[in-house]
Amino acid sequence: MNTVTKILNIIDIFFPPSIAYAHCDVPCGIYDPKTAQIAAATVLVMTQKLVELKLPAEGADDMEFTKHHNNLVRMIETKEVHAQKCKEELLILWTDFFKKDHLSEFPNMHETFWNAAKLCSKCKQNVDLDAAKALVSSVESIASIFAKIKAAK
Repeated sequence: MNTVTKILNIIDIFFPPSIAYAHCDVPCGIYDPKTAQIAAATVLVMTQKLVELKLPAEGADDMEFTKHHNNLVRMIETKEVHAQKCKEELLILWTDFFKKDHLSEFPNMHETFWNAAKLCSKCKQNVDLDAAKALVSSVESIASIFAKIKAAK
């Protein structure tokens, strides 16, 4: 190992590098709404499970309440993470894939994305089955627009 590498390794010990997460801002052309669709579907399933989740019966032992609480927390966390992921994936499509000339063919595109992003937030803030269904529908509309643009290329 040379001296420069040793020095860099020592620096890394005291100042560890951070992990950067990003979709490339170089127009790579690798875009797909599938991740947003899967995230929206996950939000819907978790919302359905939360709506259906029942408290343990009266007189249940502490472990039953602990299991219930564990399931509740895990479902909420999964719903929240996937709603955020959906929002992030939609933002990538909206800002990086879609171009100004697509607006002439799809004049409601900005409103469609804006509403979908707002639904992501609503799904994070609430356990709202109608909002989760609307999110899935909105993301499907965006996927349809995406497919039409890709097919036209």
